[in-house]
Amino acid sequence: MDQTKIVLLIAGIRKSILRVAIALAGTTLVLYFLSPFILRHLQDHLDQDLAFFGVAEPFVAHIKLAFFATLFLLVPLLASVFWRIMARPFKLGPGSRLLFTLFTCLLFYGGAIFCYQVTLPFGTKFLLSYQSTELRPVISIDHFVNFVSIFVLAFGLVFELPLFMVFLAKVGICPRSAFERNRRYAVLVIAIVAAVLTPTPDVFNMALMGVPLYLLYEMGIVALRLMKIC
Repeated sequence: MDQTKIVLLIAGIRKSILRVAIALAGTTLVLYFLSPFILRHLQDHLDQDLAFFGVAEPFVAHIKLAFFATLFLLVPLLASVFWRIMARPFKLGPGSRLLFTLFTCLLFYGGAIFCYQVTLPFGTKFLLSYQSTELRPVISIDHFVNFVSIFVLAFGLVFELPLFMVFLAKVGICPRSAFERNRRYAVLVIAIVAAVLTPTPDVFNMALMGVPLYLLYEMGIVALRLMKIC
């Protein structure tokens, strides 16, 4: 890639980043006014009463919630910009870029919904099972927003695994045979990721993430075979 193309690539990346930043700021501002309704829905879903321990804590928590909700909502835009940036250096055609963008959104929202509907309720119930007559939970709004938002977004991201397996094989970085040979290491890495990202340390909740993640790993291998990518 000559110097002129590099300059044009960098200029395009800067414009894309600027557009994303404007979209993030504008959408966060709009969703800030809707954050009380979003928070109420999260509380009802997880059956939690919240408290705050600082004068500014509710204000900061609502800003965080609006920002995280913006990230969730703008995944199609972020995915489109990401694959547009990746397309030129890795020589992805318009069709490939469109498919990568589409499946990025589908897998992200699938993982986020799975976390929201399955993992978070089970994890929250387990963590709060330690309460007793002498020990009552008082959950701050800031910790609650961080807990829910980070785990939902994290699950959405890790569910992108098969897509990035296809990408790595397609551009020649990691062939399909490497994924097939290294299943035992994949299981180890998946177990570690599940232990880190799940909200509770028990085996059941780790399996709620680890098992789907391993199935996604196998789906990535199957997709490579169907696409005849070696």
